[in-house]
Amino acid sequence: MEKLFGKIKAENIFFLTIAGLTNAFGITLFLTPVKLYDSGISGTSMLLAQITPEFMTLSVFLLLLNIPLFILGYKKQGRTFTVYSVYTVIIYSIGAWLITDILPIDVSFASPLAGTDLLLCALFGGLISGVGSGLTIRYGGAIDGIEVMAVIFAKKIGVTVGTFVMTYNVLLYVICGMVLNSWILPLYSIVTYGAGLKTIDFIVEGIDRSKAAMIITSKPDEVCEKLMSKFECGATKLSAKGGYSNEDKTVIYFIVDRFQISKMREIVHKIDEHAFITITEVADVFKSNMNS
Repeated sequence: MEKLFGKIKAENIFFLTIAGLTNAFGITLFLTPVKLYDSGISGTSMLLAQITPEFMTLSVFLLLLNIPLFILGYKKQGRTFTVYSVYTVIIYSIGAWLITDILPIDVSFASPLAGTDLLLCALFGGLISGVGSGLTIRYGGAIDGIEVMAVIFAKKIGVTVGTFVMTYNVLLYVICGMVLNSWILPLYSIVTYGAGLKTIDFIVEGIDRSKAAMIITSKPDEVCEKLMSKFECGATKLSAKGGYSNEDKTVIYFIVDRFQISKMREIVHKIDEHAFITITEVADVFKSNMNS
């Protein structure tokens, strides 16, 4: 137990609490009132809550469906991930219960903030629940057991994790359409799914991603010195060999933001007009403390 709780960070617990409450806010105030559906186990719980007796609420299904999946995935994901995930789902479930059953908010037939406007509910429900899901991933857990289920079963049936999750959600929305005998709400739910996915990317990877430049030049020392002087950051030299010429080459690996790309290209080509530059997107940049 000491080893486990030694790895649990107060900062992560704080943000996971916010994540669970945020998800509950988005789902119960925007999606559930107008019968739109989230993705994954969350969406499955919403559907089951609608077609089962009243005491089987969204909160109950969130716990019944998610927690066994996280425990099942314990060996693959580790203790800390499992604890963070179960904790966040519990907070999500409690938050949903408080909003729907305790607080004086009427969410029985329309969103208190967007009324019955399905597009607004779909967009803001997806955005807000995406923030909750993104925060959960960023701070070491998962708020939906579908990803854990995908990790466990995808390889066994010969598909990727992404394909497994997508297939699950498509089937979920098809079943929702059949149960409701209408395709309008499931189609709007796909809008929710798209908004949520994009928001998760922004939260996990950052809205303004950095760019990685790979520079192949015959004047690596001059280029490195100028770039480091101009942008006040480091660069890395990598040894390489030309595939056609078989000559030794030097590749400079350099991180810039999107506003610096033009200036960086100008500097490099001013020193070596034949330099070859490729730009790729990087999701995040972690800097170590060199003095520690």
